[in-house]
Amino acid sequence: MLQPALVIVSLWAAFALSWLLAALWSATTEKRLGTKRELSYRLMLVAGAVVLAIPAHGYRGPLRLWHVTRSEAWLCCALIGVGIAFSWWAHVHLGKLWSGAIVTKSAHRVVDTGPYALVRHPIYTGMLLAVYATTAAKGTVPGVIGAIIVTLGLWMKAALEERWLSAELDAGEYARYRQHIPMLIPFGPRSS
Repeated sequence: MLQPALVIVSLWAAFALSWLLAALWSATTEKRLGTKRELSYRLMLVAGAVVLAIPAHGYRGPLRLWHVTRSEAWLCCALIGVGIAFSWWAHVHLGKLWSGAIVTKSAHRVVDTGPYALVRHPIYTGMLLAVYATTAAKGTVPGVIGAIIVTLGLWMKAALEERWLSAELDAGEYARYRQHIPMLIPFGPRSS
């Protein structure tokens, strides 16, 4: 019988592999923020992912915060899939403008359609849904800590991207976009 834990690991593995392969499909980078300035959020994301990946088996006592039923675990699997699909929708919608780093691509512009009409950073929104669904399925202290660290890392990257895009793109157009579209949470606060 298929186990939800195996499905969760498989979903994350497929996402990571497909994301790495998709990095080959990208327009020419014209300008890059630089690895040194991106190091802090990258370290947070790696640390959060490592802590989140700590297996949840055998936890008892204060490290186990809650238990999920098999049905709840399958619901978490579905939510992870929805989060990954939302991130992929945003990736595909950006097309060749996508990059894993903070860059300016040739013909870079404000994208405000598709998932970018819902949130300014839909890739991160989808990833956060998948991370928190994973955390819910685990029910452990390391899971919660890992999710918080990943959230901080994605927020740091989004804030850095916001500053970069404000300087690199048409400032007025990007400022208008920021006023009308929330950063990470659909229907959430508009600026930050």
